Amino acid sequence: MSTAAKRNWAELAATILLAAAAVATAWSSYQATRWNGEQAKTSSRVNKTRIEAARAAGRANAETQVDIATFIQWVDAYAKDQTELESFYRTRFREEFKPAFDAWIATRPLESSGAAPTPFALPQYELASAAQAERLDAEAEVLASQVRRDIQRASNYVLAVVLFAVALFFAGMSTKLTAAGLRTAMLAVGWVVFLGAAAWVATSPMSVGI
Repeated sequence: MSTAAKRNWAELAATILLAAAAVATAWSSYQATRWNGEQAKTSSRVNKTRIEAARAAGRANAETQVDIATFIQWVDAYAKDQTELESFYRTRFREEFKPAFDAWIATRPLESSGAAPTPFALPQYELASAAQAERLDAEAEVLASQVRRDIQRASNYVLAVVLFAVALFFAGMSTKLTAAGLRTAMLAVGWVVFLGAAAWVATSPMSVGI
């Protein structure tokens, strides 16, 4: 093959590499932006979920305080043998507290040394708001891990942009060199970097919006 023919093939290979790397750079930049957007949206959901969890936990604490206060008043009335006052407080126990209180009374706490010290130590004492807070906390942790994953994906695409830019550099430089061996070497390095980055990007998750 003549020198002119070799140069023509080299220029064609460089042109193809320049075009492909330019498209790949644009695509990777778009994907990096998309995954940054996904991360931002998920972060907003994390914050919202954590706020809801904090509210549920606060509600559970407030309900527990109400249960403790009414129980203490009942104990005081019971100790003073104030039957009417004792009945007054007992009828005002919250519905979630009653099963635990009944289970505690059934253990005959004044007579049995093995009985639970208070109804709050029994498994029957369950608060829906506390369970909701735990569920929301777990959901927030799942979303937080998704945020970290999206950040990593965006970073990966930024690295791909850099690699494709390197391929563009070698392709561009190869067109300016007159030495055939050096021109071929520069072009070969450019293609190796491009193909490696392209294979990596091809296996990466994509985010496409309309």
